[in-house]
Amino acid sequence: MTQPIDSFSDQYRFLSNFHPCKVIYEGIEYPSVEHAYQAAKSLDPKIRLKFSNIKMKAGYAKYMGRKIKIREDWSDELKLKVMEDLIRSKFTENNSLELALFNTGNAQLIEGNYWKDYFWGVCKGRGENHLGKILMKIRGELSAKSFN
Repeated sequence: MTQPIDSFSDQYRFLSNFHPCKVIYEGIEYPSVEHAYQAAKSLDPKIRLKFSNIKMKAGYAKYMGRKIKIREDWSDELKLKVMEDLIRSKFTENNSLELALFNTGNAQLIEGNYWKDYFWGVCKGRGENHLGKILMKIRGELSAKSFN
């Protein structure tokens, strides 16, 4: 049985939303999934563009995402749809990342964390692991593709 991947660090850092890579969301290119996700929380084009700054670190983008006025329709359902779109963009726009995701095989992907994110990941054995589930869904879509 394949061991689960329960930490998106070291050799699996590419699974993290903080991993620097080209992500396109609604016509704007962002330097990571985290930047794009935080931008998606707003419908204001000026605010969204601020998150496209390549010099802004992903951690700072997350911090800034807590400071902006959140769009009124920002529900769990919308969060999940946006995240899936962003993860799909991350792995289709970056061939080496696509191959790396495919090469995780059938390992369970768990966004293990210590910052008590029970929605996107798992902390101390508890959590919904939505990020891991989305990654595994996208990986499943890649299984029909040939990487020879």
